[in-house]
Amino acid sequence: MEVEVKLRLPDAVAHRHVTTLLSPFHVATHRQENHFFDGSSGELSSRRATLRLRFSDTDPLCVVTLKAKAVIVDGVSRVEEDEEPLDPSIGRDCVAEPEKILSSAAESRVLRRAKEEFGALGFVGLGGFRNVREVYEWKGLKLEVDETDFGFGTLYEIECESSDPEEAKKLIEEFLKDNGINYSYSVTSKFAIFRSGNLPEPFPLTYNKGILTYVRILGS
Repeated sequence: MEVEVKLRLPDAVAHRHVTTLLSPFHVATHRQENHFFDGSSGELSSRRATLRLRFSDTDPLCVVTLKAKAVIVDGVSRVEEDEEPLDPSIGRDCVAEPEKILSSAAESRVLRRAKEEFGALGFVGLGGFRNVREVYEWKGLKLEVDETDFGFGTLYEIECESSDPEEAKKLIEEFLKDNGINYSYSVTSKFAIFRSGNLPEPFPLTYNKGILTYVRILGS
C-alpha cells in the first residue's frame, strides 16, 4: 500500500515560490514520461486498476507499475501498488506495440500479474503525459514537487510518501502557510485527471478560528 500526502499548488508562481524556498534541500530532478495501459476489454479499469510504464531521462531504467483501488481523502492518497524496474528496450517496445505486453510478461513479474490476475487477453495503450519532478530532502521527509503537462493544462503538486501522513501533511501545510503560499488538497490522481481531459476545480482551503476546512466553490 502506497500512502502519500498530495497538496495542489494553484499556479506556476506558487510552484516557483516553493521550489525557490526548498532549493537548499534539492537532491534530484526527474523528467518523467508516463504511459498507461488497460486490458483490451477493460479488464484492469473495470477493477479500478491501471498499468503504467514510466521512463526518466535521468535514469537508464524504466519502471513498470500496477496500481489499484486508489482513494484520496483530505489530501492523503492510498493505493495498492506493485512495481519493479523493466528493461527500457522492452518498455519502449510495449509503448509502440501494446500487444507486446503479453509476450513480455515472462520478463516481468508485474506484467505477468497484469496479464494473469486480471485475465487480460490483450492490452491497449491509453496515452500518457510528461512530468518534471523536483525532489527534496526536508525535515526528514522526501518531498516531490511536480509540474505535470497533460497537454490540456498543467498541474502543480507536492507529494510526500510517508508512514505517518497526517504528521507529514501538518509539517508541509505549516511550511506553506508560514510562507503565504496558497494550496488545496488534491482530490484525484494524475491518471484520473489525464483520463478526464480537464484539470479539476481546486478545493480552496479556508481558516475559521484556527480550524482548517476545505470547501468546493462550484461554478455557475
